[in-house]
Amino acid sequence: MTAQVTGQAPALARETMGQMLSRRLRSPAAWSETVDLFAILTAASLPWSTSLAGIFNALMLVCMVPFLDIRAFLQSLKRPICVAPIALVLLALVGTLWSDAAWGARFYAVNPTVKLLVLPVLLYHFERSSRGRWIFVAFLVSCALLSVMSWLVALYPNLALKNDPPERGIFVKNYIDQSQEFALCAVALAYPVVMLLRQKRYWIAGLLTALALSFFVNMAFVVVSRTALVTVPIMFGVFALLHLSWRNIAIISAVLLAGALVAWQASPQLRRTADTFASDYNRYVEKGEPTSAGLRLEFWRKSLGFFAEAPIKGHGTGSTRGLFERVATPSGQYQASAEVIGNPHNQTLNVAVQWGVIGIVILYAIWILHLRLFRGDGLANWVGLLVVVQNVFTSLFNSHLFDFHEGWMYVIGVGVAGGMVIRAQQAEAKMGEAGS
Repeated sequence: MTAQVTGQAPALARETMGQMLSRRLRSPAAWSETVDLFAILTAASLPWSTSLAGIFNALMLVCMVPFLDIRAFLQSLKRPICVAPIALVLLALVGTLWSDAAWGARFYAVNPTVKLLVLPVLLYHFERSSRGRWIFVAFLVSCALLSVMSWLVALYPNLALKNDPPERGIFVKNYIDQSQEFALCAVALAYPVVMLLRQKRYWIAGLLTALALSFFVNMAFVVVSRTALVTVPIMFGVFALLHLSWRNIAIISAVLLAGALVAWQASPQLRRTADTFASDYNRYVEKGEPTSAGLRLEFWRKSLGFFAEAPIKGHGTGSTRGLFERVATPSGQYQASAEVIGNPHNQTLNVAVQWGVIGIVILYAIWILHLRLFRGDGLANWVGLLVVVQNVFTSLFNSHLFDFHEGWMYVIGVGVAGGMVIRAQQAEAKMGEAGS
């Protein structure tokens, strides 16, 4: 045995770089590892760069091709969790046929849905890969580094790569994307912290708790979106109902309430963000000003009217901007009613205007099927559930399934976590069969 091993070592040592590369190109395991690597790089680059995330994602898909089991992959596409997102993309394509928009606008409106085609691919791959957790770790570490950079930019604004217009504490992208990332990471850490405390691994639990608190401190004292302010309590509520006793819920709620009150008193930035809810609404109602909240109300009111005009199949792909142009009210002074937009800032209305009830049914089927996928216990179930819950509730105020950043957060989160859950379910089924 020893002689055989020592005989292999010189052979490997004599292997040239070309021979080693040729051997790895013929190895399915090597290609699978490369797919995992590019998936990790995609998750790590997403908080920083849309271009890099797109490049790494494309390379990931290319590396799946050489040893893809076509029959198994096509079989996996028959699952409802894959059928629903594919159906929405097909509806967007078919919806171009009855739209009155220019063909360029129609195909441009199809583009935000195309990312959903990657979701079944990730489900298939991570059903077979054991490295799904590394994607979560990569995203968490990347967001932690971004939070450090956010503090530096808050103190030294000239460090920001994006200065047009300048946003406090934003190194790249915008405060909505950053808040989505930090909120997801902070709440997602609640599950491993509770599990570690139950195992009495207090030091690691303390470190993860400190990391979660650092995200919340950044959102409280640097910058936070109003969407995050609304959705974070909902996400924590879901965790509490699933994983805590009523006694622990009461204790933790009291602690969180006390912490929120301290943050409220100590952070002028947090108070200003919350105060804009009422001030934006009042300025819109009284003067018709195009405030952030006022514009959303205007978009929603008009979108409901568009939906009522074509409730079954909608006005077609890419029709939204033309509809808003039709009803815009010209005025000498800029008013909310004069705003023209192609996105009503609500995922349901975005779908309803273009594809009517048919689109709404498919959209809600996606969310419901993916929520049902993550009904079990474990880290993958918790992360997947949290990603879906966050997307559902933030989509009340934005079209986050179609937005680049939040849409890819959904596709990667559900795809990786879903594949891990299916893999675990299959392993349990095999153990059950072996036991019987």
